[in-house]
Amino acid sequence: MDKVKWLQQMVEQSPTDPQAHYWLGKELAENDRWLEAVQSYSTGISLCTDDTLRMEIIIELTKASVQMQQTTSTECHKVDDVDEMIETEKAIAASAEELHEREVASEEIESIDFTPRLKVIDGEAPKKAVKKGKEQITFADVAGLDDLKKTINLRIISPFYNKGLFAKFRKKVGGGVLLYGPPGCGKTFIAKATAGECKANFYPVHITDILSSYTGESEQNLKSFFDKARFQRPSIMFFDEVDTIGYSRSHSSANSRSLINTFLTEMEGIDTSTDEVLVMAATNTPWDVDNALKRPGRFDRLIFVAPPDKKAREQIFKLKLAGRYAEEIDVAMLAAQTEFFSGADIENVIELATENVLAEILITGDERPIMTEDLLHVLEELKPSTLEWLRTAKNYVKYANHAGLYNDIEKYLRLHARSI
Repeated sequence: MDKVKWLQQMVEQSPTDPQAHYWLGKELAENDRWLEAVQSYSTGISLCTDDTLRMEIIIELTKASVQMQQTTSTECHKVDDVDEMIETEKAIAASAEELHEREVASEEIESIDFTPRLKVIDGEAPKKAVKKGKEQITFADVAGLDDLKKTINLRIISPFYNKGLFAKFRKKVGGGVLLYGPPGCGKTFIAKATAGECKANFYPVHITDILSSYTGESEQNLKSFFDKARFQRPSIMFFDEVDTIGYSRSHSSANSRSLINTFLTEMEGIDTSTDEVLVMAATNTPWDVDNALKRPGRFDRLIFVAPPDKKAREQIFKLKLAGRYAEEIDVAMLAAQTEFFSGADIENVIELATENVLAEILITGDERPIMTEDLLHVLEELKPSTLEWLRTAKNYVKYANHAGLYNDIEKYLRLHARSI
């Protein structure tokens, strides 16, 4: 099946989706099928409510109409349906007029004098730089986890940048990766950073976007997410707390099994594939995820996200203390005393210390910065939240690791056997 036929099927499945008509028009234009491209763009404009997408479609429609008008009169006479041609020309004219009106409006706005008439007096508060747009997260924003970054770079990022090399070995670019580990250790953040490193379209999928009270609609919602990711590949989908929709079928209800079956089919089915679509997922309980999802071809790569090491804990303390009223904090000492603390645990330590200092200032009236002693005092009463998870994982590694899925946890537990 060629790409045009595939896109036409997408339009038939989602006739009210303006993006589907837009991409079909683009593909038709690349194949010099100008009249069909114009018709597809015109339909997309009539359905589109997003101004940005609408402008893109109008621009592409204008290009296609110019190319169509440059064709020979002989080619034009081949069109059987004259009424259809007239309607198409009307759509082109209306779109061109709308584009002209937008350009005129833009020029009028630019001509307005926005010079302030009042004098602005600066206060004592420091000026803050305004960030334009949403910055993309990369590995540079992730504290520590060097070994994990190397693993992700080899297994996930390299295939995206070396498609030719991987194609020679018939190695698929994409597939499924399951991140698992204790809560609060940065699984979601590392997934966003991976998408930033790959420079791919990132689609976070939340459970609330999928589940519906109507029969069959949850399955349709899940399928539409996969269709959208395949439509704009290369792309990365991310399912947080994937065990909520991929729970083991032997322990789930009959209604849930249908959704899990759809998930399995979309990951790898007879007429579906994840080529150039990386499906990333995160869970705190990988043993609850259905075994069929963890088999080769679906989530065939399981990566353990361990609690941050000493170097990472130092960086996390620096990041979380930045911008607070604090003296020079001995982060090395704090990192040494926070073994097995997750990033969320460290943030909690800083928040509690800050609350204690503020309470003291309100009582005494003497303002002072946060000191290392304040953080150490909080640490005397706190224990890492990851220990409970690691002890639970220890039992699964001991009794349910016959397939070797949890070898990474086993190595980590052996390394820290005396402390856990």
